[in-house]
Amino acid sequence: QVQLVESGGGLVQTGGSLSLSCAASGLTFSSYVMGWFRQAPGKEREFVAAINRSGVMTYYVNSVKSRFTISRDNVKNMLYLQMNSLKPEDTAVYSCAAALSTAYFLTQMDEYDYWGQGTQVTVSS
Repeated sequence: QVQLVESGGGLVQTGGSLSLSCAASGLTFSSYVMGWFRQAPGKEREFVAAINRSGVMTYYVNSVKSRFTISRDNVKNMLYLQMNSLKPEDTAVYSCAAALSTAYFLTQMDEYDYWGQGTQVTVSS
């Protein structure tokens, strides 16, 4: 059974940092493209960042470029999202997702096979 479990969310002030983690189990982690998505209150879920299977290639939505860094550890079966210079508009539930694919990255929700439950990130102004 595939499980993706996020952790690391919380409350932070504008300009602060948070580091999210996603622990994967029940799958051959290195075979999956991984992504982070977020959903703010009253809004649709949106793509944040993705990383290819080896971890060499990454892709970000424009609004988080230069502030967020996605990374992975294929030995520990872990996905990470380092978030710096946080803004109130980053407030959302952040979820990790896994896609069995040879693509370099994937940005559409329906391209992903498995999802975590999400972790809340709140940025106060």
